[in-house]
Amino acid sequence: MVTQFRIRLYMLALFVIAGFSLLVYRLYQIQVIEHETYAAKVPGSKFESVRIPGIRGEIKDRNGLTIVDSTPNYELQFDLREILDAYKKVHQGVPDYTWERFDSRGLRQEKTETDIVKVVEETVFPVLQELGMLADYSANSMRVHFRSTAGVVPFTYRRDLSFREFARFAENNIGIPGVTVTQTGRRRYLYDSLACHILGYMNLADIDQVREEKKLDFNYYVGDDYGVMGIEKTMDQYLQGKPGKLVIEKNEKGKIVGEVSRSSAKPGSDVYLTIDARIQAITERALRKVGRGAAVVVDPQTGDILSIASVPSFNPNVFIPEVNIDDWKRYTEDPTSPMFSRAINPYSPGSTCKIPIALAGCLSESWKYRFSCGGGAQYSNKFMKCWSSGHGSVDVSTAIKVSCNGFFYRYANDTGIRNIQTVTGLLGLGKKTGIKITGENPGNIPSPEWLRMQGLLWSDAFTALVAIGQGATEATPLQMASVTATVANGGKVYQPRIIKKVVEKNGEIVSEEPPKIKADLTKEGITAAQLEIVKRGMWRVVNEGGGTAGRAKSEYTVLSGKTGTAQTANPLQPTNAWFIAFAPYDDPKYAVCVFVENGNSGGGAASPIAKRIIDGATTLGQGREMEVTALPEAIGRTDRVMSVSFDNSDLDAFAMVDEDRSVDVAAFVPETLQRTYRPTSNLARPTIKKSTDSRGQVSRMNSKPKPKFRPFQWLKRKKNR
Repeated sequence: MVTQFRIRLYMLALFVIAGFSLLVYRLYQIQVIEHETYAAKVPGSKFESVRIPGIRGEIKDRNGLTIVDSTPNYELQFDLREILDAYKKVHQGVPDYTWERFDSRGLRQEKTETDIVKVVEETVFPVLQELGMLADYSANSMRVHFRSTAGVVPFTYRRDLSFREFARFAENNIGIPGVTVTQTGRRRYLYDSLACHILGYMNLADIDQVREEKKLDFNYYVGDDYGVMGIEKTMDQYLQGKPGKLVIEKNEKGKIVGEVSRSSAKPGSDVYLTIDARIQAITERALRKVGRGAAVVVDPQTGDILSIASVPSFNPNVFIPEVNIDDWKRYTEDPTSPMFSRAINPYSPGSTCKIPIALAGCLSESWKYRFSCGGGAQYSNKFMKCWSSGHGSVDVSTAIKVSCNGFFYRYANDTGIRNIQTVTGLLGLGKKTGIKITGENPGNIPSPEWLRMQGLLWSDAFTALVAIGQGATEATPLQMASVTATVANGGKVYQPRIIKKVVEKNGEIVSEEPPKIKADLTKEGITAAQLEIVKRGMWRVVNEGGGTAGRAKSEYTVLSGKTGTAQTANPLQPTNAWFIAFAPYDDPKYAVCVFVENGNSGGGAASPIAKRIIDGATTLGQGREMEVTALPEAIGRTDRVMSVSFDNSDLDAFAMVDEDRSVDVAAFVPETLQRTYRPTSNLARPTIKKSTDSRGQVSRMNSKPKPKFRPFQWLKRKKNR
């Protein structure tokens, strides 16, 4: 009996011990192992982290002049989730909003959701109204934002707070749950439209572009604005700042109690361009003499791009922080296409293409021979004319000087299309240069293989058209500036370079691109003596009587060049004008290409612009001081440019020739191969500011901000009387 009692007692004790052990283990699990999980559920203080974007790095010219920077900016943001939670604590229920949508079958459906706009109007707006900080907004955008993010991502109510408004907000410490002011960096293009096609523009941060694993480190992920065009895009990884982290404490009511810790964000790296802002300004001002065109200046000794410009232009500041829909339409619907960079897009180069053809003849015996102009050449049953009735028998140097089509028809066919392909390939024609700017197109140098893909066979007539830069032959102003630099420096083909270096704020060089030689014509079968013949021909174009660019002769330096007048397939725009040039002759520092859309002739419309640019750059090198100032947008025009003058000189004093226009390109090129100018429509879509709707028109409700009450202030005023 006693034994049985003891056994029962032991069993009971064992169960009690086991129960207490289980209870202790459970308490340990709750108190220690899962402490953070349960602590977060207990009403009281909690901690949340916010990602702080870094200030974007600056863009500078080759001399260290800042072209683009970031200035402090203040944004008013709503955490809609917190605002809604605070509303629920005071009200029995939440207001509903019903909206319609169409399902995948096209059937109308009604959806009901929380009326977040009404919640904000009742909770937040009265205080903002008292402070005079209400602004018109898009109520529909707030609904869509809340619907798509469930309030997890803060809604930016205002991006344009002044420092005075920021100070007023901070001074009154309104303490509304979910309402915060955030300091960000606002991009600033210091010289307005200067170099706009190079620099590009920005878009606001897009949370959808951020990888999910990056978001996990923060309760509130505030993203970085990012570049979508030009240098802002291609160098975005360097320009973006290094983020910081803010940890804040909130009480049981959701109000911010204070800051727990902060790791400061760091600015991004500075990008130094090869551009000289002074030469860029000279180039753009000279180019504004015409309504549409482009110009490029290259250093022949390094391949550095000193300026690259296109007109008409746009102002990147219009895109900061968001572009108005009316401005976006103004840019994209303008028939002159101000956002299209003509400097890196291809056109028929006309007689400027005779320079690569002249070099190609040096791979054969053609450069030694004289060819008769004959007023043109017969191909099949069609006669391709020269602009002159006949230049007689000429050599290659003279043919360059007078831009003789008849000579180059025969010269190119004697040289052969394979040698032409070799030299144009070495010069980089028909392919992208690789410059770090968005939107570059490769152009085209037709070949038998290319034509066969179009369902046609090659003939001597097509070789003749390539010789004079017509038909389906296309090159960009940047490519032709590079060709000019190669002739000027004695045969070295440099990689065009626009990024000089990337530097951290502490001076550490992150990346640096030295000059790079892609090819050397003197190592490919073309001698220095042959190059000199071509180079001398370009000198004669400008400096000898009978040359096609007498108006380009400079008083400051020895300028050499080649004109081009290219026919188009557009009857409303019959010709485009070109001029390539370099200076000085013996120690060239500048290689230039000017393109004038709808220009009457290279000598009349393009060469004066090149002269203006080279003269301006030359005098800078001789010690002339120049201050870079902001440039307004260049306005496009569609009128035909007959001639350009900067000094009111007598245009009749110069022998103006209409080179190349005797060729009826349409008669030789099938309609399917005729290139018509079409600006690209592949523009990166910016962040477009949402239009204010009727519900969002609230700014009229603002009260006059009341000064904060300061005790005894009236005694001080009385004492000062």
